[in-house]
Amino acid sequence: MNKTLIIAEAGVNHNGDINIAKQLIDAAAKAGVDYVKFQTFIAKKLVSEATKKADYQIENTGKQEESQFEMLKKLELSETDHHELIAYCKSKNIKFLSTAFDLDSVDLLNSLGIDLFKVPSGEITNKPYLQKIASKQKPIILSTGMANKTEIQDAIDVLTDAGIEKSKLQILHCNTEYPTPMQDVNLLAMLDIKNTFGVEVGYSDHTLGIEVPIAAVALGAVVIEKHFTLDRNMDGPDHRASLEPSELKAMVDGIRNIERAISGTGIKEPSESEKKNKSIARKSVHTNKALKTGHTITADDLICIRPGSGISPMLIDELIGRQLQNDLPSFHLIQKEDIA
Repeated sequence: MNKTLIIAEAGVNHNGDINIAKQLIDAAAKAGVDYVKFQTFIAKKLVSEATKKADYQIENTGKQEESQFEMLKKLELSETDHHELIAYCKSKNIKFLSTAFDLDSVDLLNSLGIDLFKVPSGEITNKPYLQKIASKQKPIILSTGMANKTEIQDAIDVLTDAGIEKSKLQILHCNTEYPTPMQDVNLLAMLDIKNTFGVEVGYSDHTLGIEVPIAAVALGAVVIEKHFTLDRNMDGPDHRASLEPSELKAMVDGIRNIERAISGTGIKEPSESEKKNKSIARKSVHTNKALKTGHTITADDLICIRPGSGISPMLIDELIGRQLQNDLPSFHLIQKEDIA
């Protein structure tokens, strides 16, 4: 059975508080995900001080006058924070991951020994950034929110030209709206990416609820990424489009169930668990009335009812016109030895 890589995106939902970050790790570990992912950035190397917040950030923080720089500055994690969180993840038996948003942060994460790089949607057109990540020669997961296929191809070309083998790439379909309206999910685009570029694919989800990522796994996603929080009512830009801990656990359980459901042979045949129900659920040919020895069977003499442990109704025509070997009561389960 193939196991989907599940990334619980804590992002900046720690609100700049290391203790909240640890509580997020606790929740992710309890839910059974593979990675808990944060965001690594130096605000002044990510945005200018004049950069405005996105509409969803204004709506979710309620602070229209605050710049994106001011918001992000409060959400930075220091190098010391990273060491502490990595150690805490190890103690909870869950893998640490973070997305770098600037070149120095790429170097920091690499020095910390992360085993793969996650490229966020906003960096898919950032050639120096892509080249920097490719230089580390580690597996790469690339999100594609806001991108078209030409931009995805350009990003793949930059990465492969810099020495990354295509087999080390996994590309996530994504929509960069928080939350994503269902009519904009376009989940089948994930398969278009797979067929067009010949890569493993997954889905980074920003919808409300858990049904879309579960559906993505049914369609063949090998990676699922989903934002989560301790409480959607907390202050911050991403809480409202995130799952709460119980929902994260439900999503993981749903994905693991789907993995089991699609892990069969693909050949339509009775399963071991249902074989015992054949005789109970199916029907057999029975007598519809009491009949005497030597009677010539007519259609009116027969009825098809449960159990299904006798002669199949598919063979009923072979019984008509035959004679009985002995007397049979009403609703008798006809056996081959009853027929001459």
